[in-house]
Amino acid sequence: MSYGGYNMYGDPQGGAGGYAQGYTAPPGAYPPQNSEIAPEVQQWFNMVDRDRSGKINCTELQAALANGKGQSFSETACKLMISMFDNDASGTIDINEFEKLFNYINQWLTVFKTYDRDSSGHIDEAELYQALTQMGFRFSQEFIQFLIKKNDPQNHKEVSVDQFIVLCVQIQRFTEAFRQRDTQQNGTITIGFEDFLTIAIGCSI
Repeated sequence: MSYGGYNMYGDPQGGAGGYAQGYTAPPGAYPPQNSEIAPEVQQWFNMVDRDRSGKINCTELQAALANGKGQSFSETACKLMISMFDNDASGTIDINEFEKLFNYINQWLTVFKTYDRDSSGHIDEAELYQALTQMGFRFSQEFIQFLIKKNDPQNHKEVSVDQFIVLCVQIQRFTEAFRQRDTQQNGTITIGFEDFLTIAIGCSI
């Protein structure tokens, strides 16, 4: 599956204090062929489902996705994406769930490509700041630098597409949990220790 020089979805043949206001992330048998499933999705599903089980697990998804830096999507990213569309909590997704995942990744990819203008497979600090700002967040430069360092601990320079997806989903989850407690809508909450742990553990991947 390719984006630019990387394997991604292509031709299967070849607010205050950083609080986001109104942020919305991009959206989420076999055989016989499901007539309601787009042919492109069916082709990709057949390719990714290597054991022909009719289900795709994290390992199979990871083998099919590369992030533009010559590396597979991280296990964290693949587990996250499967969990978001795994309606029966089986740890796998069927073709109908895969179609939603397929569309979801393509929408995130479109967002990522907006900032990765040279199709290098990564975005830098300035580009990440711009991306999050346009999503409605007002983060400090120091916080953006922290995000870069967390995702690129060796060079502190860039974020790949799979890291970008995980990062945005994490921020969305914490934002939603924060918003529920920010009853005054002023970007500030008072939180107990157990409630804090509930958010941290519940939003973790």
